[in-house]
Amino acid sequence: MHYTYVLIRGKGEWYIGFTNDLKRRVSEHKKQYECSLVYYEAYSSEKLARDRERKLKNYGSAWRALRKRITA
Repeated sequence: MHYTYVLIRGKGEWYIGFTNDLKRRVSEHKKQYECSLVYYEAYSSEKLARDRERKLKNYGSAWRALRKRITA
């Protein structure tokens, strides 16, 4: 599986990422700074997960819609 995920860092900063091993990647982030996993999506292909990550990072409407769902 491949994942697109969203973390929130200590001071309310959002981070969007992509990985094929979610537990390992979140653990790596936590070693660097205080953060929490707040959302993730699982995909069967790397291409789909990367495409979703790009949309969230580059298209404001996709990120606004997801952030609204997360914080509701």
